[in-house]
Amino acid sequence: MTGRLKLHRRAVVKALLKDATDDLLVIGGLGQCAWDITDAGDRPQHLPLWGGMGGTVMMGLGLALAQPAKRVLVITGDGDMLMGIGSLATAAAQRPTNLAIVVLDNEKFGETGNQATHTASPGLGPTDRGAGTDLAIIARGSGIADCGTVTEEDQIPDLVRAARTVTGPVFRLVKVMVETLPLVMPPKDGAYLKDRMRQAILGYV
Repeated sequence: MTGRLKLHRRAVVKALLKDATDDLLVIGGLGQCAWDITDAGDRPQHLPLWGGMGGTVMMGLGLALAQPAKRVLVITGDGDMLMGIGSLATAAAQRPTNLAIVVLDNEKFGETGNQATHTASPGLGPTDRGAGTDLAIIARGSGIADCGTVTEEDQIPDLVRAARTVTGPVFRLVKVMVETLPLVMPPKDGAYLKDRMRQAILGYV
């Protein structure tokens, strides 16, 4: 499937976060997704994860349940989603209407050397082959009714609408290119990141 990857991840993320209001809370998965949301413009309402692989959707789910009047957007990658795959069933069971999950799938573990993830097509080689795993199908099978896959640029406006306004839970798999991009680093202090989001939401730490 790698040869069909056309979309630039940072262009997708910038479209998702364009004109973001204070009511949009964003959880960014570790690694490239954290850099992506920071490149789009660092905000107190952004919580980029520096670690905790596999926990991104669960963190977004908890935030969505705690703040039902705000929109919560999870932006993460295929490696993180594969590690936390059970979180999709929990999100489906909880049915938060304000939660959207966007997975940027480049079919690689970008933080450890671009090894193929299970979402890559089979047959890449004897030691680096995927299984063709379809995360959108898994999300639907987990009980999330509104699922879809984005592969073309003309689908991005509908992706943005779904992520920002459609009643959730919403799941979108976005197939993106494998790219080497400059690091755009968010603050590194986890306590600071947590406190500034809490301040932005509640008005106090």
